[in-house]
Amino acid sequence: MNFEQIHRKINEAKRLDFGLIIDEVIRLYKTIWLKGFLIVVVIVIFSAALAFLFSLFGLGIGTDTTFWFKYKGVDFYNIYATQILYSFPQTILISVVSLGMIAGLYRMCKIEEHDKEKNDAFFYFFSGEYISKLFMLAIIYAFIALLSQLLLLPYIYTFVPLAYFAMVFSSHPELTEMEIVKLSFYIGTKKWFLSFALILVTFILGMLGVIACGIGLFFTISIMYLPVYFVYKHVVGFDGDFEINLIGKE
Repeated sequence: MNFEQIHRKINEAKRLDFGLIIDEVIRLYKTIWLKGFLIVVVIVIFSAALAFLFSLFGLGIGTDTTFWFKYKGVDFYNIYATQILYSFPQTILISVVSLGMIAGLYRMCKIEEHDKEKNDAFFYFFSGEYISKLFMLAIIYAFIALLSQLLLLPYIYTFVPLAYFAMVFSSHPELTEMEIVKLSFYIGTKKWFLSFALILVTFILGMLGVIACGIGLFFTISIMYLPVYFVYKHVVGFDGDFEINLIGKE
């Protein structure tokens, strides 16, 4: 499908069943939970290592606790904005890894539903064919997130379209960066309330892992990535030749 065809499908999308998607999410999670766990571990370890590396060079986010006692929060927005701007390079690098890994997860979800035996596309989108596009998407993602956080309230809105970046990229890596961004905002806006509610519910379910001394969170939190997959599947669907394209690429 090209950009116009996908856009048309989004515009013509019918109302989706919240309960049905939750059931589908739980059913698929039972089969890919281990892959989700590994992806979460990779993202967390990379983020922690990157933060430590930046702090060694004095580029970490400052946490001067005396500020709050001295100024009593008068300049809260200034310190908040400064920390966001300071963390922008880290956000870009973390976005590269997280978008690439989550896009790989969505590809594995599609393969899982097609009953394919070989299903290890963790680093599929880090190849030379996709890495430059992935890096550009990460910059756009980080920039939109930065602007949204600086404006405070709009981040509640942009959070949902941003969640579709990895899904659109995973399904249509042949599209340009701007086409992926536009389609993410089209579907994120069209299905905003449904997507937000699904992500919120699955986030709460994922947080149940805290019960297992916190470690269980690594096993459960990946469930919150799946609502986007099923909303996209029901609204746009996948190319009919997806199964053929799998041959020789895994």
